[in-house]
Amino acid sequence: MRPQRINNGLIGTTAAAALVLLLTACGPSQPATQGTTEPATGPATGSATPSTQAAPEASTPPSPSASPSQPQPASPTSTSAEPQSTAAGTQLCKAPGLEATTDATGGGAAGSVYMELILTNSGKSACHLKGFAGVSLTTGPNGPPIGAPAQRDTSVAVQDVLLAPGKSGTAVLRYTQAGNYPDCKKTAAAGFRIYPPEDTASLFVARPLDACSNASIELLSIGAFQAR
Repeated sequence: MRPQRINNGLIGTTAAAALVLLLTACGPSQPATQGTTEPATGPATGSATPSTQAAPEASTPPSPSASPSQPQPASPTSTSAEPQSTAAGTQLCKAPGLEATTDATGGGAAGSVYMELILTNSGKSACHLKGFAGVSLTTGPNGPPIGAPAQRDTSVAVQDVLLAPGKSGTAVLRYTQAGNYPDCKKTAAAGFRIYPPEDTASLFVARPLDACSNASIELLSIGAFQAR
C-alpha cells in the first residue's frame, strides 16, 4: 500500500507543478495586453492637450492690437490744434483798419497814367497785406462800379508785406485814357473803389476820371502789393 501512496503523491505534486507553470505562463500575457492598450490612450490625450492650449493663444493677440488703437485718436487732436493757433495768430489787413490814397507822380506813357495805390495801416496792431487789390472806377463812395474792373499785372512777384501800425504797402495802378477807345461810352467817374486782398469791404479814393461803361474795354490794371 505504501508504494501506491508515494506514486499518488508524486502524481499530485507533478500535477500541481504543472498547474503552477500554466498559471505562470498565463500571468505575463495579461500585462502584455494591458501594456499595449495603455500607450494607445497616452498619445491621444497628449495630442488633445496641445489643441486646447492653442485656443487661448489665438484669442490673446487681439488684446494688444486693441490697446495701440486707443492712443491714435490723440494724434489728430494735437495736429488739429496747431492750425487753429496759427490761424488765430495771423491777421489780414482789412478795410476798417486801412486808409487808401493814390500818388500819380509816377507819370504816364502812351495815353496811360501810372500811379501808386497806397494802403496804410491805421489800426493799433500789425497786419499782413498780400496779393492784389480789387479796383474799379465808380460814381461815388456808395455808387456802383463803372465798366470792367482792374486786370492783374503779374510782372511783379507777390510778397507778404507786414504792416506795422502807421506803415504802408504800395501797388502800381495804371489808368488808360478813355479817349484812346473810339467805341468807349464815356461816363464820369468820381474815383476808385478799392477792395483790399481777400476782403469784401471796400475803400474809396476820390479822383475824377472818364470811364467807359461798356465792360469790354479795360482801362485799369493793378500790380501786387510791395513794401514801401
